[in-house]
Amino acid sequence: MKHFLKLWKFIRPHLSLFVMATVAMGLSAFFDGISLGMIMPLGDIILSGKPIRLPDGAPQKINIFVDYINRIPRRDLLQLMAVLVVILFLLKGIFGFIQGYLMNDIAQRVIRDIRSRLFEKFHQLSLDYFSVMRSGELMSRVTHDVGLIANAISYATTDLVYQSLQVLVFGAMIIFIDYKLAIISLIMVPLIGVPMVRVGKMIKKLSLKGQEKMADLNSILYETIFGARLVKAFGTEQKELEKFNKANSWYYRLSMKSIKRSLLLSPLTELIAIIIGVSVLVWKGREVIDGKLSLGALTVSMAALLSMVRPFKKLSQVNVIIQQALAAIVRVQQILNTAATVREKLDAKELPPFSNEIIFDNVWFDYGFGPVIKGISLKIKKGEIIAFVGLSGAGKTTLLDLVPRFYDPTQGRVLIDGVDLRLVTFKSLRSQIGMVTQETILFNDTVRNNIAYGMEDVSDEAVEEAAKKAFIHETIMRLPCGYETVIGDRGAKLSGGERQRIAIARAILKNAPILILDEATSQLDSEAERLVQSAINQLIEGKTVLIIAHRLSTIKNANRIIVLDAGRIVEEGTHEQLLQNKGLYWRLFEVQQIQS
Repeated sequence: MKHFLKLWKFIRPHLSLFVMATVAMGLSAFFDGISLGMIMPLGDIILSGKPIRLPDGAPQKINIFVDYINRIPRRDLLQLMAVLVVILFLLKGIFGFIQGYLMNDIAQRVIRDIRSRLFEKFHQLSLDYFSVMRSGELMSRVTHDVGLIANAISYATTDLVYQSLQVLVFGAMIIFIDYKLAIISLIMVPLIGVPMVRVGKMIKKLSLKGQEKMADLNSILYETIFGARLVKAFGTEQKELEKFNKANSWYYRLSMKSIKRSLLLSPLTELIAIIIGVSVLVWKGREVIDGKLSLGALTVSMAALLSMVRPFKKLSQVNVIIQQALAAIVRVQQILNTAATVREKLDAKELPPFSNEIIFDNVWFDYGFGPVIKGISLKIKKGEIIAFVGLSGAGKTTLLDLVPRFYDPTQGRVLIDGVDLRLVTFKSLRSQIGMVTQETILFNDTVRNNIAYGMEDVSDEAVEEAAKKAFIHETIMRLPCGYETVIGDRGAKLSGGERQRIAIARAILKNAPILILDEATSQLDSEAERLVQSAINQLIEGKTVLIIAHRLSTIKNANRIIVLDAGRIVEEGTHEQLLQNKGLYWRLFEVQQIQS
């Protein structure tokens, strides 16, 4: 029952449907019992011509009802039973359909609810979470793990309620017919229940390991599909296949261990039931021979007792499914209970329109394996063009990620117009920042929707104007459906330079007062770079621009160039000043001149 309670929190929002399904299950189980009870008059009165005889000690009301049945003429009783059988099975079928439909409806609603909550949670979590968790594993939790929970609700919960009701109905029949026999049926509970619990615990552990292996499979699959070009370029298809097959074999072995243990329960349950059934048959069969009990009454008693085997077998499988679901719930709850490291305060205020300056005040940042940013203090005036350069790993991207609050400083503050960014709403902050990143992010949608992403009520003319400034309009018009062309997963139907220019068009259209360009021209050829650079030069008029660039030739006109090394500012000045200093910037520039 405690396991069911863990599932209950997912069912509770759909309580009305569950109540209706439970009522339908109760009626269906009741009609099962009535159908089984009709064996008595059929076997004793109609076919044998003998009255129903119950053992001594049967309840008085049951004896009165049996006497009434015994007085009905055989032909009349046969006709009555013929009609009742049809009606009973019709009603049983109707209520069986209702409970099945309602429980599956609840399961599908739960799938919808959990996936929506997980997807919403993904958007609430900070970027550092996604740098630790594998994409394939997160996909596995949204698909495979949620499916196990839904399976537990649609099938396991249905059987838990329905089969339990059947046990109660058949148990009640045995009590009414022969209370001594009811005591025997109680022996089945611990004999079957103890193995169920022990096997269930083993299956839960195996299921948790199996779900982890399924996450490994999804991760390998996702990485291989995403990196298909690299795999083919380096000829590592066989290596990737071996890695996938290894994880696949692990999952197979864990699955078979779980299956083996769950299948053992069925024959064990049957063996226990048969031993009890044979014992009852010998015991009560003597009473039939002695005339103390009618054949119909024994048949119904035995049928009710043996009918309890099927619910017990089902309940053993219910325990298996619920244990699998519990392991899935643990993994889903791990995500839902994860707190975002970057959170919006409950009393966060709107950030006023940017008007003065951006300040980094003694900023430190640590991903958890040592400081990446070390005590940076910097003031950027509105309208300035500030370039950040340095060797790979110097902390350039990390530093600029603090401006839109993708991360919060470990120490120090980032302020806009004197306001600590941790005190303002995400929307009011990020609406004032435009970005073009080194890794171009496009969606499997139309060109128009990718350019206008995040902006509502944007006219086609504005989208086209932004595309023209990014020098991508003519390329778009050559596509099969122009701006309505779907560009594929991550913009796969476009070249790298075309994807980058669409991202630049998106930033142009947003027209935010603060612009962050992280290697914005890295994917362009020389001619396209020249054209886009001209467009960017027009775009940045009156804006505050933060540029990360490896191509130092593109930042000669920056107001200031900040040179970073190992998370610290080591140089600062204009292009000419830094060349005269002959420091790190000069060395980087000289290397690029030689390479070009």
